[in-house]
Amino acid sequence: MKAVFGLGNPGLSYALTRHNVGFEVVDLYRKVHRIRSRGRMQHSALVFSWDDLLLVKPLTYMNDSGRAVRGVLAQHGIGIRDALVVYDDLDLPLGRVRLLSSGGPGSHKGITSVLRSLGTEDVPRLRIGIEVEGREAPGMDYVLERFSPGEWQAVVPALERAVEAIDLFRSAGIDAAMTRVNRKLDPL
Repeated sequence: MKAVFGLGNPGLSYALTRHNVGFEVVDLYRKVHRIRSRGRMQHSALVFSWDDLLLVKPLTYMNDSGRAVRGVLAQHGIGIRDALVVYDDLDLPLGRVRLLSSGGPGSHKGITSVLRSLGTEDVPRLRIGIEVEGREAPGMDYVLERFSPGEWQAVVPALERAVEAIDLFRSAGIDAAMTRVNRKLDPL
């Protein structure tokens, strides 16, 4: 079994914000694969079960995401290498997708919480770029804003690519998925 954790903040006021890209990926994955199962609450997270995959939206606030990730993994006996954390990243240009098998948290408080809660940096993650050149808003304000209509033109293909990346992670594992996903120009 594998688990995909889409990071975000709960509540309507955060819907469709840059910081909720992880939630958007989980929702699109469910839509693309026609997953109609109702989510159940487990460890402060909404968990959707489908075949050999759990799709998880932690309902803690972003900075406490690790608690929900650790709880769901423990409850289902899923190892860290079979978990994938999906989140927005200010260190990547808008619309860029990058899959990593491990590494530090950068400036992202949600992934900081996940790594701290799991006690390792060896956590597979799928980063979705949200940075735009010349932005004026400070990072904390910027991530809580909604995408402009023009920005959605870059975000939607990134979300679609993220769904494909999850399918590769699910079927081939993190190393094979990284080889395919991280090629800039090659289609998945």
